[in-house]
Amino acid sequence: MGIEMPDAEKDLSSAAGRIEALLAELSGLGDARARRKAEELVRLLMGLYGSGLERILEIVWDGGGAAAERCFERLAGDGLVSSLLVLHGLHPLDLETRLERALDGVRPYLASHGGAVTLLGVEGGRVQLRLEGSCHGCPSSAVTMKTAIERAIGEAAPEVAGIDLVEGVEAAAPTTSPALPASNASTGSPHLIQIGSPASA
Repeated sequence: MGIEMPDAEKDLSSAAGRIEALLAELSGLGDARARRKAEELVRLLMGLYGSGLERILEIVWDGGGAAAERCFERLAGDGLVSSLLVLHGLHPLDLETRLERALDGVRPYLASHGGAVTLLGVEGGRVQLRLEGSCHGCPSSAVTMKTAIERAIGEAAPEVAGIDLVEGVEAAAPTTSPALPASNASTGSPHLIQIGSPASA
């Protein structure tokens, strides 16, 4: 059974897609002067909202104490706010911390399907994960698990370029190189699967 996206997140995803489409249309405008003005407008609006978000964070932080820390936790944990903070380079948590938190959120679900996931690192903007467990015997379960992982990472770290899942890995220490070779899964050797950009989920 799939995970339903809340209406607010669906609306946000739809709006983000529409913005990307409009920006693509702007780049194709025949009137160069109109294109420059439209692009400048977008930059100014982005700068304005980014400055506003930064000021809000400063005001919260100036309040100090446990209340300020709890507020930062809530902001960082909200999907919409977190995405905006990442967009403007204001997120209080680093990328690896956000990725681990996202995976912690889906690990109970993965465990219910006999699976587990480990963060190996980030290479060239792509997240490297090891997918383990008995999910290999059930293709539909594996697809559902990958979708859950992709969505969680897309919400926590929309800036990543994509995700590489390494399947069929024995319980040995992670390799130091993320460029693992593809091979026959029946041998127990690594098998690298690219599942695209989480932002598209």
